[in-house]
Amino acid sequence: MTISIYNTLTRKKEQFEPIEKNRVKMYVCGPTVYNYIHIGNARPAIVFDTIRRYFEYKGYQVEYVLNFTDVDDKLIKAAKELGEEVPTIAERFITAYKEDVGALGVKEAVYHPRVTETMNDIITFISKLVEKGHAYEADGDVYFKTRSFADYGKLSHQSIDELRSGARIQVGEKKQDPLDFALWKHTKDDEIAWNSPWGEGRPGWHIECSAMARKYLGDTIDIHAGGQDLTFPHHENEIAQSEAGNGTSFANYWMHNGYINIDNEKMSKSLGNFVLAHELIKKHDPKVVRFFMLSVHYRHPINFNDSLLDSAKNSYDRIENALTNLNHRKEASVNLATDNHKWLAEIEKLNQQFEKEMDDDFNTANAIAVMFDLVKEANLYLNEDHTHTEVIDAFLKTLTNWLDVLGIPRIAEQELLDDEIDALIQKRIDARKNKEFATADQIREDLKARNIILEDTPQGTRWKRG
Repeated sequence: MTISIYNTLTRKKEQFEPIEKNRVKMYVCGPTVYNYIHIGNARPAIVFDTIRRYFEYKGYQVEYVLNFTDVDDKLIKAAKELGEEVPTIAERFITAYKEDVGALGVKEAVYHPRVTETMNDIITFISKLVEKGHAYEADGDVYFKTRSFADYGKLSHQSIDELRSGARIQVGEKKQDPLDFALWKHTKDDEIAWNSPWGEGRPGWHIECSAMARKYLGDTIDIHAGGQDLTFPHHENEIAQSEAGNGTSFANYWMHNGYINIDNEKMSKSLGNFVLAHELIKKHDPKVVRFFMLSVHYRHPINFNDSLLDSAKNSYDRIENALTNLNHRKEASVNLATDNHKWLAEIEKLNQQFEKEMDDDFNTANAIAVMFDLVKEANLYLNEDHTHTEVIDAFLKTLTNWLDVLGIPRIAEQELLDDEIDALIQKRIDARKNKEFATADQIREDLKARNIILEDTPQGTRWKRG
């Protein structure tokens, strides 16, 4: 079955047809690296990594680009407040980003371009827009002439006159039209800056992605993706400047993930209800966080709170337990010449259903439901008096393949040695003494997942293998 994608540009599902056979050119807008990312940033990282993984599962080569905005107003403000250089802050939070999303199972992009390393390409791109009459210089700033691009508003589905009514010219701006937006900003005070034909300055936010996408993927790409909040103005402006500059379509498919709500309220810094991914993965198993994020279709909003994550953990434990039991039973399985057709056919039927759900605009929520159907069938099979290695292997291969698509690979663990168990129990005892109860509970759960049952008694903690 062909993969279908909901295209924000056309507001409908379309069959995916890559520009080049078996190759996907995919650009995802990355973070501005002035602080730790929050879970709203983590969701697109997880969602589009999963989509990348599924393309690879289907045999595509994915050229996956995710940029870092390592210079802008927020970084300059943070540098002044902390008394540090902009590159120092950017480097620190690029490292933190990679650590956080890495813990959440996100693969490294093929390219991670940075604004500061793409400056010549950005300046060249702006110069081309000026030469073509799509941009103009005003006292060291350069603005895109929005009305020069006839299709402006086609992504957000707004007319230029509707947009014009809400646009304003801020103090200090010298735009010819309120809808025009900055491509280059002249230097103020002692801010970080680069030489350009218009004087010292730095790029505007929107132009960087157009320049980086073109540099690494070409004039036209297959998929451009990001959070729903980027649709307007960021992605709208990217389309305008890219298509005006390159003279061709920018991206064939536009994908946007939905918002995250905290206790049914939209996450917002002004409300003080945003959650840092850095802190979340200290409190909850990152695999469970990722599983939770994928339990809702990527285009839909997702509600978040600790109780929902706890519920997701209980659900995910069913999958872990099935894997553990299958691996354990495999050792006692036989290779007799029995008819396994019924079970193998059921496994293949569910595999086809899983792919059908993922082919339909990457519906991970429905794919996870199919996964639980497979777990149910595995548990039924394990209740039989005799199991066959061929069937156990088919269950294991299918389940681990699906988990890998979802970015939650489960590698069979070696049995813990007695002294390793004793060391973990002592670590749990120390954690409880220090009132680090979350750590103590996590150790108990980790041991339980590996079939080690603890019993706390007045004489101390005892353990046994389940």
